[in-house]
Amino acid sequence: MVIGLIVIGVGMLFLLDNLGWLDLDLRIHILPTILIAAGILKVLQTRTQSGIIIGGGMVAVGSVFMLKEMGLINIGWNTLWPLVLIGAGVAVVFKSNANRTALEQQPPGPLDKSEADSLINYTAIMGGFKHRITTPDFRGGEITSIMGGCDLDLRQSSINGDAVLNVFVMCGGITIKVPIDWTVVFDGTPIMGGFEEKTVPVTGPGSGKRLIVRGYVIMGGLEVRN
Repeated sequence: MVIGLIVIGVGMLFLLDNLGWLDLDLRIHILPTILIAAGILKVLQTRTQSGIIIGGGMVAVGSVFMLKEMGLINIGWNTLWPLVLIGAGVAVVFKSNANRTALEQQPPGPLDKSEADSLINYTAIMGGFKHRITTPDFRGGEITSIMGGCDLDLRQSSINGDAVLNVFVMCGGITIKVPIDWTVVFDGTPIMGGFEEKTVPVTGPGSGKRLIVRGYVIMGGLEVRN
């Protein structure tokens, strides 16, 4: 529904511009529109506080760019880039605070790495990370990749039933490696992007282990293989 409403809204803007009722330069408005739409999708999809901050930041940046190009606000790039830097710092503070809260809720004693890897929350913005997870009870989590890359190796992990992994890719890529006895189910929407599955089909009755991948891939790619 959200994607359909966004497409309808963009189509209405094109129609009103072609009818002469609006004076829009779509060459300079298309990028802010994409940022705002992607930010809305991220906010609606995420289940974490950091995801809401990232989505809200995308909406804010797209809105500022659009208002600047429309001449409604007079702000230069020498003012915009410090604001972007401040926003990135706020996101880091909120993420570190969330991590500290999670650590404080852990029972006393040494931290079990397998338990810490059971539910993940990774973000790659204009960068990348490569991580191997070894846990007997992977429950999913969330991965955000914006102009960045992610390589997640789950081949030494296991699932008890189903695990749901929410993904959001914009101008980036995610590669997920899974064990051979997992069944991968895609429940996402590619927008000028693509999902690609390169797994060997599970033969026999199956193990009952399912990785459900949900989310959006915007001008990027997601690959799952074993």
